[in-house]
Amino acid sequence: MEEIESHGNRRDSESVIIRVATPGDLGAVDDIYSYWIKSECSTADRIPYSRQEREEWFASHPPDTFPVFVAESGGAVAGYFSFSPYRKRREALKYVAEISYFVSPEWMGAGVGTKMMSHGLAVAPGLGFRTLVAILLEHNTASIALLNKFGFEEWGRMPGIVVFDDRHYDHLFYGLKLDH
Repeated sequence: MEEIESHGNRRDSESVIIRVATPGDLGAVDDIYSYWIKSECSTADRIPYSRQEREEWFASHPPDTFPVFVAESGGAVAGYFSFSPYRKRREALKYVAEISYFVSPEWMGAGVGTKMMSHGLAVAPGLGFRTLVAILLEHNTASIALLNKFGFEEWGRMPGIVVFDDRHYDHLFYGLKLDH
């Protein structure tokens, strides 16, 4: 996600701040996610969220337990990062969170993914998380590089289960145990 391709507008992550997302950010979040749906490299989703679905998704991420953060520069959203329950309702997994992160194509290669991941790892222990998992597609090499940079390791692989037309890809599980 961080360095798939530069789209000409080289930007500097020094101007980027990370903050808790608000309902006013949902349009930008949706635009970013919809872009990556079309790319077929960052999510297995094929259908963009409706406004109601995006609002329900956001409501399922209370800031005190499973926050959504945005990377912002000059009032524009450069990316977003979220924590989600891993296997919701399974009490024995309550200290595990799934992380997701997406960078606006205009900000690719500018360090926004790194900045968001650094922030996420800094706040995760305070939210009670002991383990983080990322679930991604095998051909998302930029995301794999970002996860490796922060010490995540491949913990699982489901071979060939992701299908885009006639192309089959592995679904990967990366994990990181946090120090306590």
